Amino acid sequence: MRHVISLLIENESGALSRVSGLFSARGYNIESLTVAPTEDASMSRMTIVTIGSEEIIEQITKQLNKLIEVVKVVDISEAAHIERELMLIKVRATGKDREEIKRTADIFRARIIDVTDASYVIELTGNQSKLDAFTKAIDPALILETVRSGVCGIGRGDRVLKL
Repeated sequence: MRHVISLLIENESGALSRVSGLFSARGYNIESLTVAPTEDASMSRMTIVTIGSEEIIEQITKQLNKLIEVVKVVDISEAAHIERELMLIKVRATGKDREEIKRTADIFRARIIDVTDASYVIELTGNQSKLDAFTKAIDPALILETVRSGVCGIGRGDRVLKL
């Protein structure tokens, strides 16, 4: 089962390495990883997407809590939450393809953020399935380059990850 784990971690060098090392040492895969400072510059929020049974996720959570730099760990996928991912995709846009790609971008509420004679760079934000659907809607031969940010997630309502 897919899980989205958010953690507050001290913003210091080596912290990310220790968290990723914990996963690799135990043979767990990280599907997606995002990390950035919070409103408190001494703390970072890390969002990890991984796949595993309830027992494996419980083990991961316990191991993360043992790390000195980790302040708080929450599996936000246990309750209502919002996930978003950012994708930048560069596509060949010439001739008749140019208008078709523009229409497809409009359908998905994507933004064309860079235009050249031969290409578009498109920005799209949404959940993983929306981004996957967009890439499937475009002729694979037109895709020049794709970059995705990884999942950011936050609990809905009163659920807050803070000290």
